[in-house]
Amino acid sequence: MDAGPRNARPGMQYRRFGKTGKALSVITLGGMRFHDGWSKPRTEPHPEMLAQCARIVKLALEHGINHIETAYGYGKSEHCYGRVLEELGVPRGSYYLMTKGAPKTAEETHRLVEEQLRGLRTDHIDFYGWHGINTAELLKGALAPGGPVDTLERYREQGVIGHIGFSTHGPLDVICEAVLSGRFEFVNLHYYYFFQRNDAAVQLAGARDLGVFIISPNDKGGRLFDAPSLLRELTQPLTPIQFNARWCLRTPFVHTLSFGMTEPEHFAEMRGIFPVSVPLAQSDREITARLDARRLLDPFGDYDGYELVGDPSGINIPEVLRFRRMVRCYDMEGFGRYRYNMFEPDSHWVGGNFATEEHLARLDTSRVPEGVPLRELLAETHQALYDPKRKTSD
Repeated sequence: MDAGPRNARPGMQYRRFGKTGKALSVITLGGMRFHDGWSKPRTEPHPEMLAQCARIVKLALEHGINHIETAYGYGKSEHCYGRVLEELGVPRGSYYLMTKGAPKTAEETHRLVEEQLRGLRTDHIDFYGWHGINTAELLKGALAPGGPVDTLERYREQGVIGHIGFSTHGPLDVICEAVLSGRFEFVNLHYYYFFQRNDAAVQLAGARDLGVFIISPNDKGGRLFDAPSLLRELTQPLTPIQFNARWCLRTPFVHTLSFGMTEPEHFAEMRGIFPVSVPLAQSDREITARLDARRLLDPFGDYDGYELVGDPSGINIPEVLRFRRMVRCYDMEGFGRYRYNMFEPDSHWVGGNFATEEHLARLDTSRVPEGVPLRELLAETHQALYDPKRKTSD
């Protein structure tokens, strides 16, 4: 265990990342959103991407951030970080590095890790996450005897990997099963004011002493950087980003939030998060109460539909209802359009059919609670948010 936080600076706060024992800054520098990060070839970051990344890495370190996160699936990100950190001469022992991958076999795991080490220009990875344990089948494959996690454990024995975890966009039962497997030391998951479903997973991870990393709170947590005026008013004197960060960190079981910062001004807003209070300070509880009260304005604002998961319609009912609530109660139509149009029937990342008449015709209404006009709620949301011309990916 390290004696204390790496790169500690006044104004930043640090938390022990579960059983890994590492003291991480509560803000992680995410590596998914730099300029031109997705074009090919993945091994050749654009000069503008490198320059932007260098500016942001220097600012992150100056602000006391000591954890940098990327993934093989983030396009050029690993190669960009590898070059920037080397060219800046940042001492390897001054920060922690997390990357992720989704290999299906032992051989694929070996090839992938070796490629990632070369791309990152490092001889060790502090935290390695199996990327996207979103279904029971993927969990089973990752944990198969002689499979990916077994291979990652051999790298850990050799000191090439420090700690093994997983990231997930999956349902609560799959996340809890992965936590209970005993094979992981940390979990990256979704958990925000506007998505509280995974609270039980956070509590379970805390009981098992896993590190808890929150994925994309500013984007997938509601596109809070582009919040409507109503939401900005409700979170005063904080910004929506600042409030959501404090809300996530109100429990000691959450250890760090990934911020995909790309501009210097993002750090000024980040500073306004601190100090974080556990539990929430009175002023932050007042903001929470104002936000909670908005749900009372809609008679179905609290209905989430999780008992209907697996409905024959193929519609992701809880998510559609969540988007509806965010539009009706918080004017968050931009976020609703962004996420609703990502639905793909066979995707384990953002799975689900659109709530079209064809799919609504297969809705099993026998399981719908009495008095809930579910068909109408889903159809209303589809009409408000569906964009047939939009092509998105996650």
